[in-house]
Order: sequence, then C-alpha cells, then structure tokens
Amino acid sequence: MDSIQQFQQFFEACVGNWTTERTYHYLSEQEVERSHTEFVIQPITSQIKAKVLSDNGYATPPLLDSLPGYHLAFETVSEKGEKAAHALNMLFVYEQPDSLILQGDYLRDRAYEEARPMIAKFCFDPQKRELLMTTTYTRVVSVDSITLINPNLRIRRILNYHRPPTGQSLQDVVLVGFGVEQKTHA
Repeated sequence: MDSIQQFQQFFEACVGNWTTERTYHYLSEQEVERSHTEFVIQPITSQIKAKVLSDNGYATPPLLDSLPGYHLAFETVSEKGEKAAHALNMLFVYEQPDSLILQGDYLRDRAYEEARPMIAKFCFDPQKRELLMTTTYTRVVSVDSITLINPNLRIRRILNYHRPPTGQSLQDVVLVGFGVEQKTHA
C-alpha cells in the first residue's frame, strides 16, 4: 500500500466524534492548565474544498475530489471553567511522494491562533501513523503532531515556538501540549 492510500486511511479513521483530555504547559508563565474537548471531524464536499483553496488564494490542483478535506468543530472547557469553541474547514494538498513520507500543504479557511485563512506545511509518516503539521503564525510557529494509535485512539503533541527571524531555527518553546484523544462514535 502506498503512502497516499495510507494517508487516506488515516483520515477515514479520524472521521467521527472524539473527546480529548489535554495538558498545556505555558513555559514563560510557568503555568500548567488542563482542558477537556469534545470535537467532531466530518468530510467536506468538493465545493467546500474549492472554497478553502479560494480563501487561501491557492490554485486548484488536479484530482481535487481525491484530496482529504474535513470540517472540524470543537468545544473546550478548561479546568478554570473557561470555554472556547471553534469550527473550520481544512484541506490537505499533497505532493507525489519521492519516499515513504508524504508532504504538502495544509490549508484552513480559519486558523486557530489567528482567525484567518492559513496555509501550513504537513508531513505524514505512514510507518509511525503520524501527521506532523507546522504553521507559521505572526508571533509563533506551531508544530502539531497527531499519532493514530488505532482507529479509536490518537495521541496529540503541540509545541509552540516564538517565531524566529527568517532563516533561523526554532528554539524558544513557549507552549507544550499533550493530549489523549478517544473516539466516542463514528
């Protein structure tokens, strides 16, 4: 099975309703916060995929229908009782793989850190069943990892770095997050 088929299977397993328990470590404030999130992932139509492309000023690639595109909606409650909700559409435009690793662009019609369309980079390792997404925001660079342990369990890791000057490597971590995500039903 090639990496594109494995990528499709990864997302097929992710469709459904999920619950997650996360811990965030804010390093600059030396603070730890826990939260509970309920979220749902559903496929989107080709029409919505085209809108995500248009919102990002991205040319329509060949075989648009075959590209993984999903709607994500979630509600989070922190241990302090603070509530947040967010919904977005996302699309993964991959390059033909030169190796086992699949790479490409990860487009959203509304990003998390900044409420605007966003193009990020992704890398999928089918052997580890890990999706790594790197988003460069105005002030931070977010490196988000989702590892699919089985169709009902995902492990999430989030590292946010202060955005370094162009050409310099990521070094200054400001946030570390960990999560255990369990599917409640498909």
